Amino acid sequence: MDQQELQQNLMEFEKNRNQLMNIGAQKQQLQMQSAAVDAALDELNKTSEKKAYKAVGNILVLCDVIDLKKELSEQKESTDLRIKTVQKQEDNMIEKLNKLRSKIEAVAAEMQGKAPSASIGESTKVLPSKEKGKK
Repeated sequence: MDQQELQQNLMEFEKNRNQLMNIGAQKQQLQMQSAAVDAALDELNKTSEKKAYKAVGNILVLCDVIDLKKELSEQKESTDLRIKTVQKQEDNMIEKLNKLRSKIEAVAAEMQGKAPSASIGESTKVLPSKEKGKK
């Protein structure tokens, strides 16, 4: 274990941390999209109208409410599935980062001439575990 290995681990950690931030932003965007579809479905369920407008590009098109509900429900299902997939990616990345962090700490401690502490894995965890992130 040497300085070069430590530098490689640090670069990999930084790359993975950036990926985690991108995954988090993607998940947030999908959650907002899901909430918007939910709001639209709620409004469609409240209305007694048979027709409603939907935005298609820069125009509004008159559609049957039943067809629109079906389309939005499918869109919601798809978005929620994508959120679950992104959540799994986020959980895996957090786990990977925590393992890499522990490895970096162990190499740094070894380079300083002292053995890594036995409690390094759990007590110094910087990133949340995937159990905490799940709802």
